[in-house]
Amino acid sequence: MSSRKTAFHGSPEQPDDFIEPGQRLRKVRERLKLRYRDVEEASIAIANRHRNDEFIMQLSRLSDIESKGTVPSIFRLYSLCTIYRLNIGEVIGWYGVEFGQQGPDAAAISIENTHIIGFSGGLHGDIEMPLALDPGLDPRKTSYLSALIQKWGRLPLQLLASMDLEQHRYAFIGSEDWSMYPMIQPGSLVMIDEMQRKIVNSGWQSEFERPIYFFEHQDGHSCSWCTTMDNQLVLQPHPASGCSPEVFRFPGEIEVLGQVTGIAMHLDPTRRRPSRA
Repeated sequence: MSSRKTAFHGSPEQPDDFIEPGQRLRKVRERLKLRYRDVEEASIAIANRHRNDEFIMQLSRLSDIESKGTVPSIFRLYSLCTIYRLNIGEVIGWYGVEFGQQGPDAAAISIENTHIIGFSGGLHGDIEMPLALDPGLDPRKTSYLSALIQKWGRLPLQLLASMDLEQHRYAFIGSEDWSMYPMIQPGSLVMIDEMQRKIVNSGWQSEFERPIYFFEHQDGHSCSWCTTMDNQLVLQPHPASGCSPEVFRFPGEIEVLGQVTGIAMHLDPTRRRPSRA
């Protein structure tokens, strides 16, 4: 007779990653020595605090979640995570929904209009990035970075918490927004410094030194150069874009969200601004 043991859901031999979410929740409850009745009573207290019965975890529903694979509602999942002292983002990941994939998934969806990115993230999860570079790298010279990366690895996003990210926001330039082409191509990702909102009308020596601002107005968002005069703000697109300037009453009809301080974009020489009819 073979001495090999058969692994099954919930067995000690099986890593948690291969255990059904409901069974993982059951393991947490049992580790805390909580009965079904304890969980229900605790959820009632949460529901009373929020004045919303959706937070209540009934005995039968908890049993179905643990034994039948029933997916809890967002309210009941909140109650379970609160009672069990679990990170709700991590538990949602047990059900196959990874918050860290919002960015890549959104990037695969083309939206014509320029827009702000609302993913705050909270710095959960990890990211693939270089862990070791060639010690001979000279940062003063242009280098082919891929050839100088000696080791890749996954680092927790919490390590980015020490960076000054709070004053920056991010936005996508719409797939049909050609206003700053060819300096900023449609589909680019821009970084916005919210601390730099004061409009500068002069002082640059070339178009690359001229500040680019990000705006919010009644029609959405815009990213361009600008000029202020009297009580008006003129959005000035790049001359090669073929777009026309737009005039707004300022302040009142348009808000400066900040100055663009970083750009990430694909360089596609085959893509050109469509000719105007």
